[in-house]
Amino acid sequence: MAKAKGSSFPLYRGKALVRSGNTVYYGNPTDPFVAMLQIVSSHDFKGNKISDKVMVQILATDESLPMQERLIKRTEKNGLYNALAIACIWLERLEEEKKA
Repeated sequence: MAKAKGSSFPLYRGKALVRSGNTVYYGNPTDPFVAMLQIVSSHDFKGNKISDKVMVQILATDESLPMQERLIKRTEKNGLYNALAIACIWLERLEEEKKA
């Protein structure tokens, strides 16, 4: 994981990761879509909290839309890595569709 130049946010595959409690936002808020990952459950492993269930939601960043229309895709994955992987794939596909 790297940090962007001039930014304090860590990057995953070129997109910013921002955590607030049990919610992780993945993506750039100036892009048309971002991913919101909500950690639903976790367990302790050698003194560290490990995510079990993570809800992944792809949201449109257009604030003029009602919340029901902003929700593009949704799924639940086991583990943060799996959740980030599907969020990355979905965001890349949506970016490609937007360009076409």
